[in-house]
Amino acid sequence: MTGRTGDEPFIAAVKPLVDAIGGEMLPPDEAGPDDVVLSWEGADVVAVRLPQLADSLDHLLAALERQQGRPLSELDRKAKQEVVRSLEARGAFSVRHGVETVASALGVSRFTVYNYLNREKGS
Repeated sequence: MTGRTGDEPFIAAVKPLVDAIGGEMLPPDEAGPDDVVLSWEGADVVAVRLPQLADSLDHLLAALERQQGRPLSELDRKAKQEVVRSLEARGAFSVRHGVETVASALGVSRFTVYNYLNREKGS
């Protein structure tokens, strides 16, 4: 993926961020119009293909599951509320069917997710 000697440290530095957002790194000459091309020292080094919003929510849920060390549906109520707060802060519920997707991952009803969201707004 590198076109110049010395690009590897830059690519290694941005890789955790790209992974965290669920993006994909590719050579800059393969970038499409919606990709973000990153430059270093005046030259294009790597392109980042951003995920679709729906894919981002799945990526967020998978990351939270890895962080918790078990399926989200196995968490207790308080932990599920914290997950909902975290997802709300990251805009997860602006995605179409976001509430349904989160409810399914948590093993709760949509009504319960709305209750968690309303509880957060009321406090």
